[in-house]
Amino acid sequence: QVQLVESGGGLVQAGGSLKLSCAASGSIYSINVMGWYRQAPGKPRDWVASIERAGSTNYAHSVKGRFTISRSNANNTVYLQMNTLKPEDTAVYYCHAAYSSSNYVWGQGTQVTVSS
Repeated sequence: QVQLVESGGGLVQAGGSLKLSCAASGSIYSINVMGWYRQAPGKPRDWVASIERAGSTNYAHSVKGRFTISRSNANNTVYLQMNTLKPEDTAVYYCHAAYSSSNYVWGQGTQVTVSS
């Protein structure tokens, strides 16, 4: 299984942008779905966006139109471009790689803080 390492988090003002990266230690081509989740303090971990092996993408309603997920098979990296950030986007963002519904891997998370 691959190992996932996120980067790109930080502190940004509302309305700003950040780009998260999730680097896989091995090939991501065999992974069925890769995605991003986030967890704010005291709240459950929520799905944000996902990209399937064929390239189709899906987004949570709260981020649709503001966030873009993409993938580079050459670099074994998945990205999350986040624009027009809001304070409610503040959370730890986790990368997720699923071979199946019961076989998946999590990254360690990266903190995103959006100030008002």
